[in-house]
Amino acid sequence: MYYVIILVLLFLAELFYFRIADKCNIIDKPNERSSHTRIRIIFYFGALAYFLTNHWEYPWFILALTLITFISFVDDIRSISQSLRLMLHFTAMVLMFYQWGLFTLPWWWIIVALIVCTGIINAYNFMDGINGITGGYSLVILGALAYINTEITQFVEPALIYTVLCSVLVFCFFNFRKKAKCFAGDVGSVSIAFILLFLIGRLIIKTEDFSWIILLSVYGVDSVLTIVHRLMLHENIGLPHRKHMYQLMANELKIPHVAVSLVYMLTQALVILGYFCFVGYGYWYLLGIIVLLSSIYVLFMRKYFHFYVQQGKK
Repeated sequence: MYYVIILVLLFLAELFYFRIADKCNIIDKPNERSSHTRIRIIFYFGALAYFLTNHWEYPWFILALTLITFISFVDDIRSISQSLRLMLHFTAMVLMFYQWGLFTLPWWWIIVALIVCTGIINAYNFMDGINGITGGYSLVILGALAYINTEITQFVEPALIYTVLCSVLVFCFFNFRKKAKCFAGDVGSVSIAFILLFLIGRLIIKTEDFSWIILLSVYGVDSVLTIVHRLMLHENIGLPHRKHMYQLMANELKIPHVAVSLVYMLTQALVILGYFCFVGYGYWYLLGIIVLLSSIYVLFMRKYFHFYVQQGKK
């Protein structure tokens, strides 16, 4: 009953936010990656609802999430300096590391974690560009985390996962459709990435097994190889673009957004199911999946990237 109430309250909060956002003109400024305008912060509200109803659990994480959500929200509606944005992102990550208990480890763990976490947050943000992909992909990961937390090893309070799941379901109701009523924006994609990072980080620390990064393998391979591809094309990787595999599928091949999002969801779900079957060979399985997904990416680009080039896009 608790989660039904949370789901209803988050749904009503979303409808209320629609009215406030439209009245106050709270919109994103579209770039070359997206034509969306209406942004949502429902993921933060989900985590906050957990915090307020579960004895103020994980206070440093919530503080970090509040900080990174705020700066991303401001960045969505008005441009801020890259240096300020990075500084606040790093501050938020340091707070999250403190919640993890990472400062009891050797100092170089902090450096590695900072690099990895920055890369994951940016990758998750870059992958947000079509209807349903952020919400749907997050549903798959949260579902897997809920199963791991219940059946394999408990690494976090279950209510946190389920409450965030409720927020993602509400978001998908408005976004996972042919004509989306809202989209995540930087604030949404960054905040859900931060939440997933916190959960996966706790799982890795609890099990001392880094191969759980397999939970982000589809996004990871697409993001890393797209960066490599753009470097090969001598492009500035800091500028917006439409060269991700999912973008070519949606824009050049004209595959419906929802169908593309389902492909990414299903692929990641199958990868995770395979991992559960070969959990004793985690690192070998992770390596095999990276090779397989990378091969699919390269073959896809070799076959279809010329459509992008023919249209004279950059």
